[in-house]
Amino acid sequence: MPIIRRLPETLVNRIAAGEVVERPAAALKELVENAIDAGAADIEVRIASGGLDLIEVTDDGCGMTPAEIALALERHATSKLPDEAIELVATLGFRGEALPSIASVARLTIESRPRSPDTGKAAEGWRRTVDHGALTAEGLAALPPGTRVRVEDLFGRVPARRKFLRSARSEYAACLDVVRRLAMARPDVGFMLEHDGRRVLAVQGGEGLANRVARLVARELADDGVMIAAERGFARLSGVAGLPTFNRGVADHQYLFVNGRPVKDRLLIGAVRGAYADMLARDRHAVLALFLDVPPEEVDVNVHPAKTEVRFRDPAFIRGFLVSGLRHALEGASQRSAQAPAGTAMGNWQSEPLEPAPEGAARTPAGLGSLFAREYAGAARSGAHLSDAGQVWRGYEQAIMDPAPLLPGARAEAAAPLDPATQGFPLGVARGQVSQTYIVAEAADGLVIVDQHAAHERLVLERLRAGGAGETAAASQALLLPEVVELDEPSCDRLEESAAKLADLGLVLERFGPDAMLVRAIPAALSKSDVTALVRDVADDLVQNGDALLLGERLDHVLATMACHGSVRAGRVLSVAEMNALLREMERTPRSGQCNHGRPTWVKLAHADIEKLFGRK
Repeated sequence: MPIIRRLPETLVNRIAAGEVVERPAAALKELVENAIDAGAADIEVRIASGGLDLIEVTDDGCGMTPAEIALALERHATSKLPDEAIELVATLGFRGEALPSIASVARLTIESRPRSPDTGKAAEGWRRTVDHGALTAEGLAALPPGTRVRVEDLFGRVPARRKFLRSARSEYAACLDVVRRLAMARPDVGFMLEHDGRRVLAVQGGEGLANRVARLVARELADDGVMIAAERGFARLSGVAGLPTFNRGVADHQYLFVNGRPVKDRLLIGAVRGAYADMLARDRHAVLALFLDVPPEEVDVNVHPAKTEVRFRDPAFIRGFLVSGLRHALEGASQRSAQAPAGTAMGNWQSEPLEPAPEGAARTPAGLGSLFAREYAGAARSGAHLSDAGQVWRGYEQAIMDPAPLLPGARAEAAAPLDPATQGFPLGVARGQVSQTYIVAEAADGLVIVDQHAAHERLVLERLRAGGAGETAAASQALLLPEVVELDEPSCDRLEESAAKLADLGLVLERFGPDAMLVRAIPAALSKSDVTALVRDVADDLVQNGDALLLGERLDHVLATMACHGSVRAGRVLSVAEMNALLREMERTPRSGQCNHGRPTWVKLAHADIEKLFGRK
């Protein structure tokens, strides 16, 4: 039988380092967090070869005495844990593992000079060097008040770890992301990052949250983002969220923080996806930075060695709060759009020659430019007819179409001259229709082009949603014969606990033995759905999210599908009155800046852009 023995201290530290210091970016994160916890107002970071050869972090924080430096290099020694109450930790670091773990797999030099708490004068500086776990030098050091930590030759004596690291370029990208996230979390602190002697990031302390986020994430957020400020119970949400039309193809521009700590939490990511559910295409991702603040006892930050994951006491409340807070903020800017006319399209407008009209074709009426020129069809047209803006739509059929068709030979008559500046219409006044698809309107500050189908699709969806806004529960359809769905017992328990919420959504369930549920009614909008598959999907969603989320998202999807099929189609001739009614309705409707699939409903060509096309500027 093998003999049980104690592992050497150096090996214990290397094993611990495998959890805390998995790559240069992880070591950098720990060092910068220590600088923030030390009360630094400015933090300077220098790395070489993506952090593989050098990581140096300098701060102007409180500093350490020689005895404190020696103690900081021992495992589980920290000044940040309040009276051993780990549930009340308010600092970024608290484990006391980072410095000894780094020192066991690299050459670590700590130089620090504290200020006297009584006189405020700086004491002498001290330096201590540890090379892969062995103390090699210590003595006096010359530096301003604060601390400088230098990490060299990371994993130099652990070749098995070093060969699995990525390229220097990839490691640099990870280090940059770490500094960017921490700088975003603390706009009151100045940060500087230098890589291989080149300064790549520099922000001054004391700037506002919106400015800091825009500088670090995307400058366009200053114009294409909305500020978030929401409170509910013990939770507070702040930050900047990009408009749905300002999106990316990958989710690497979503920055989430809990109590100032950068996290990558599945619950929060799912909440963001739910908030943008019907405003983004499936392959697009929102751009945002969200800061969630909750009491320390409501969140567990001790569930991951790198402290990148958290666990909430009430995850359903947190998710619902984030979704509602984000949606409320986005609705406040729902008519805004971040889409600008494509540069290639603008170039074509200027450079492409106009083709001569075919022989025998109708000529363009005098007074209309080639942009607006078209011959309206004289045949009768039927389909969805846009009702007056003030009419209240009742039910699905009234929401999507007016039975009165256009009269035969209908044309888009010339609009009466109106001054957009005096009318106060953000989307302007309709001037014509292009290709029976796009509405062209004149606004006070430019030319607005609206995709009539995309815009009406959003309007119909919002009206369908509003149809049940005053009801206490969604409409449900009772089953002629209640259906029994067999599930495992834990899933039945979760469904039974959520039965009241599910009933509000139209899904009426009862317990039918230990491992089955009896379905008495389903949402009316899902009347043709597979009942068994629906209940199982909801049960699976309860396991993942702890609340009845999937059903609500399904209802939204069904409503969006209904709205898409019942909206004004491309190729539909609209009168000027109909076009203006559509514009006015868009100005009042939440989220009208994008359709149900995430595409923009309108773009604006500013006067300055038009002048550039004609060489006036």
